[in-house]
Amino acid sequence: MNRLRRTLAGIGLPILAVGSLALLLAVAAVVFLLNEQAVRRDLAREAGAQADLLASAVSGALAFDDQTAAQDYVDAVQVNPNVLAAAIYDQNNRLVASYARGGETIPPVATPRDHTTQFLDGRLYVVRPVTQGGQRLGTARLRLVGKPLAQQRTQGVGLFLVVALSALLMTVLAVGQAALKRANRQLAARAEELAGANAQLHEQMAERERAEEALRQSQKLEAVGRLTGGVAHDFNNLLMVVSSAADMLQRSDDPKRREALIAGMRQAVERGSGLTRQLLAFSRRKPLKSAVVDVGEQVERMRILLERSLREDIRVSIDVQRPLRPVELDVGELELALLNLAVNARDAMPDGGELTITVFSEPTNDERICIRVADTGVGMSPAVQSRVFEPFFTTKEVGRGTGLGLSQVYGFARSSGGDVTVQSEEGRGAVFTLCLPTTDKALAAEVSAAPPAAPRARGRALLVEDDDGVAAGIGHMLRDLGYTYVRACAADEALKMFDGSDLYDLVISDMVMPGPMNGLALAREIRNRRPDQPIVLSTGFSEAAAAAGEAGFPLLTKPYGIPELAEAIHAAGPRRGTVTEA
Repeated sequence: MNRLRRTLAGIGLPILAVGSLALLLAVAAVVFLLNEQAVRRDLAREAGAQADLLASAVSGALAFDDQTAAQDYVDAVQVNPNVLAAAIYDQNNRLVASYARGGETIPPVATPRDHTTQFLDGRLYVVRPVTQGGQRLGTARLRLVGKPLAQQRTQGVGLFLVVALSALLMTVLAVGQAALKRANRQLAARAEELAGANAQLHEQMAERERAEEALRQSQKLEAVGRLTGGVAHDFNNLLMVVSSAADMLQRSDDPKRREALIAGMRQAVERGSGLTRQLLAFSRRKPLKSAVVDVGEQVERMRILLERSLREDIRVSIDVQRPLRPVELDVGELELALLNLAVNARDAMPDGGELTITVFSEPTNDERICIRVADTGVGMSPAVQSRVFEPFFTTKEVGRGTGLGLSQVYGFARSSGGDVTVQSEEGRGAVFTLCLPTTDKALAAEVSAAPPAAPRARGRALLVEDDDGVAAGIGHMLRDLGYTYVRACAADEALKMFDGSDLYDLVISDMVMPGPMNGLALAREIRNRRPDQPIVLSTGFSEAAAAAGEAGFPLLTKPYGIPELAEAIHAAGPRRGTVTEA
């Protein structure tokens, strides 16, 4: 019976993952179609109003056959950049006045029409009759773009990010499924070892050992299930952030507001990447990447992300008490720890409240910088406080938490040479205090937001990527950096294309691909054939990332953007003989 349940669970998870992705894409498609219809209605209404105004204005000019006045009214329409052509025809459909831009043509004799609003071949055609005293004098005609370029770009960006985050969700769920299978294999192997040892012991001891092993197996399977469900829940929230921001981008022309919305979408992607690191860390330990930073500045920078992670009924207050000495730590792990504390506080305040984050110096023998996170929530009992930092321990219902959040905070504090404490009473909120040791090292230099000076190739790049969506996104970034590129979907295809050309200034390849040869093996083979060939590898799996680092190839960890791609290309160096420009 237990084996059957595990089999059904293994089948149900992929089905649930595929169903969730299909639902997300369907919702995105519906939103896109509704927005498209709304844009068309608005454009048609505005164009009709402008055509009506033109028809009313030129009625006198047609009545007195004043072509100069008619031309003046037509020329005034040029202030609208969406109007491609405008024309006035008399009652015999002969051209009286007109103008056109961008190579548009206007026939001298028009097809008879009265009142028309029609979208055709990417254009909007509007015809309105010109009348005076009930007599038809002619027609006023406008030809406009079917959709403004800014709206086309906005919709493209929004759809790309929704699809990218959907693909990221599938990757996370696939990693969870792989971890579940790996745990099953490890537990099965361990069971065989115990069976061999227990054969030499008393029958009662053997039964006890087998029972304990079965219990441990059940606990691990349950833990992995809670982990996958919790991360999927968090990614649904991130997709909601991106979806709502993409919708608002289409409705706003304010540059500052659009910039803020785009920043929120980027922060959602970064948070999704952090959640992926948290999931991968469940099966593999990874070293911290230390940097000397001002903790107060790091906390201030997270204000917007913290506010977006919480509900509207929770007020966030940040108090940085200076002066503060520098601290050496991993910035990504610090941000993840603060997010975990903030989300834990949010769940403790179901009816709203206040979250207060205070950064201050704690003078001791060795000065420390402390971050106090206080909430006005339901608080904790002494029994819960004693276990709050244990991995997988949670008081939340199934599907709402993994029990790894506060254990990550504890692990980060210990790895950084500090500690974390909690004070709480039931009904009176909770206070978590994270203290970190200071350093005498200088603060890390501020990294410019602009990408590094990467070679702008006059040759081509060979892109090896099996996923169509990912390949399209990387291709856009390569073109933005000055590269033309050709794409291969597998390693064997890439080798054939590589041997048939000597014009590739860059090879960028995914590490995990179908077929007998993966990306790392492809990179080694290309390096054997041409030692001076610049090669960049990319992956979303921690095991593959470690292998690339050991082999000495520049590595991009998915998801990444243009600055990271430019930095990796710069690290790979130019091919000898390549003509480049700064």
